Amino acid sequence: MEAARRAAARSVNAIMTATYWEIGRRIVEMEQRGESRAEYGKQIIDRLAKDLSERFGRGFQRSNLFQMRSFYLTYPHIGQSFSPEKLSPEIFQTLSGQFPLPWSHYVKLLSVKSPEARSFYEAEALRGGWSVRQLTRQINTQYYERALLSRNKAAMLEKGSALRPEDAVTPEEELKDPFVLEFLDLKDEYSENDLEESLIRHIESFLLELGGDFTFVGRQRRLRIGDQWFRVDLLFFHRRLRCLVIIDLKLGEFTYADAGQMHMYLNYARQNWTYPDENPPVGLILCNKKNEAVAHYALEGLSNILAAEYQTALPDEKLLAAELERTRRALEASQTNKREPDKQ
Repeated sequence: MEAARRAAARSVNAIMTATYWEIGRRIVEMEQRGESRAEYGKQIIDRLAKDLSERFGRGFQRSNLFQMRSFYLTYPHIGQSFSPEKLSPEIFQTLSGQFPLPWSHYVKLLSVKSPEARSFYEAEALRGGWSVRQLTRQINTQYYERALLSRNKAAMLEKGSALRPEDAVTPEEELKDPFVLEFLDLKDEYSENDLEESLIRHIESFLLELGGDFTFVGRQRRLRIGDQWFRVDLLFFHRRLRCLVIIDLKLGEFTYADAGQMHMYLNYARQNWTYPDENPPVGLILCNKKNEAVAHYALEGLSNILAAEYQTALPDEKLLAAELERTRRALEASQTNKREPDKQ
């Protein structure tokens, strides 16, 4: 089963990579038809982003299409024997065999500016069978530069190819890869923690029960910034405030990093999820520490008037804190009771 799941993930990844290469090639070819290439290329990207998103769902944002264009320009020799007129499901299957690495690997490789370094990481990833986590770690720690400076390069390369426990990727994780889910336009509302998932579902129901102001938009909604993925636990629309409400749940202590992350979510939502006639989004961070719950509103960047309106219209922090703590205790008690019969 594990081997079959890995094979399925590799097959989807190969076809996905071939698809994005072909899209990148067509974008470049269409650009070359314009008299003013730069301006014409921008119009092509904007129109394609709109049309493809409406027809095929996620994965075709403007930045993603520029990445596909860059992918073709970086690897123009792959698949060059195939012409658009010959494309078919069978030919596409053959074309996918030209890409030895998954799409997530190529995304990381495109972030490497030096062609020599990029070729090195690509060759080592193929030789060592690196996961995308291992490739990311090696790029972040400047493995290429360290290998050049090393006196014993053979030993350096052997040590670098060793897999660490945190580098391993399970078959389930491969199938749940955000790139794969995005390519297949599948929902990815899942949680890595049963307690977190239960709390998210309860808070969702609790907010909807408070009245008609909250409208549910999505749970565990993913967003991509650069080549990194993030996940928003809950997304609502507040009818009276006419704004999106982003809720992020933290099972640990609230930190300044949580506030910074929420600030990033709000900036992304304002640019990509907010309609022109809506107010700026607001963020709510729910977290617990030592049997206490803390609700924190991330209102940076909002005007004083809007901030005051948000404070009065949104649920009281103490109410949310008490509900979160009560639910957490009930869930933990329920899980403990379920484990007791197993021990007996």
